[in-house]
Amino acid sequence: MSRKKLFLVLVVVAFAATLSVPAFAEYPVKTVKLITHSSAGGGTDRFLRQAVGYLGPIMGVDFVVENVRGGSGAKAMAALSAAPADGSTFYGSTPTYISTSLLSKPEFTYKDLDPVVCVFLDPMVAYTAVDSKFKTLKEAVDFARDNPGKGTWGTGTPTELGQEIIQRLKRIANVDDVKVVSFEGGGDLMLNVLGGRLDFGMGEPGEILSQLQEGKLRILATFTDERVKGLDAPTAREQGYDIVLTKFRGIVGPKGLPENVVKAWEEAIPKLLALPEYKAVYEGDYLIPNFVDQKSFRPYVEQRAADIEAYFKGIGIIK
Repeated sequence: MSRKKLFLVLVVVAFAATLSVPAFAEYPVKTVKLITHSSAGGGTDRFLRQAVGYLGPIMGVDFVVENVRGGSGAKAMAALSAAPADGSTFYGSTPTYISTSLLSKPEFTYKDLDPVVCVFLDPMVAYTAVDSKFKTLKEAVDFARDNPGKGTWGTGTPTELGQEIIQRLKRIANVDDVKVVSFEGGGDLMLNVLGGRLDFGMGEPGEILSQLQEGKLRILATFTDERVKGLDAPTAREQGYDIVLTKFRGIVGPKGLPENVVKAWEEAIPKLLALPEYKAVYEGDYLIPNFVDQKSFRPYVEQRAADIEAYFKGIGIIK
């Protein structure tokens, strides 16, 4: 076959291939606003701002991230509820928007919004100072059980996932008398761990990333099904504590989104997670890719809401 004929054959084959792979549907708006109640540099703010640089070209839109602070997500939920259901406005969600709905009973709750896709799971970890006498979570828990009143564990507010993990840990390990110190922010908690005032703290890898990379902190356990890639630490389950609780990170929209908008997100997120350059970014933050489409994400959120409500009732925060 001559070079000219071979070239023509290759052109025809390439053209046929483009016909067999449908192009990404054109998104109905050119600019999309992503709302977060997180402060600048916070977990969800960081997640959204990192993602949009890669997601924009995939979906063919310009993304704008807007920080709507106030009420632990109440103002952000109100803003999204008032937005048109045309694909122009979404909310970067975590279980916090469920907790806020149950505790403060704002005018607009998670029930007024519609889950679109789940993107990541954010692992929870127990961590301590690198020079701590505790090398495993089990050592720290055994010390607290065998020395009533002398163990000191740190975590977030009672509505935080870390607090729920600690309450479960106390029950499973039969630890009756331990000081549980709550902190409003992950930064203050980390400083107290570094200062040796806490046996360990409970948080997310992203909150302690710099100190972890500098070798000043050590992970005692992760509360995940399997070990987290890049973290040299066993799971709590491996150490005898059957606790698996992770924070989801997803996209939520107003009620009544058109089918083509939802489909666009469902097609785009797997492509985003598969990008090698973006994979390096989220693996560096120890995020676990967990794409879930709307059909499955809706019941997942409802189940998480039921679990959180049961936990709040169990510790007496709500009736």
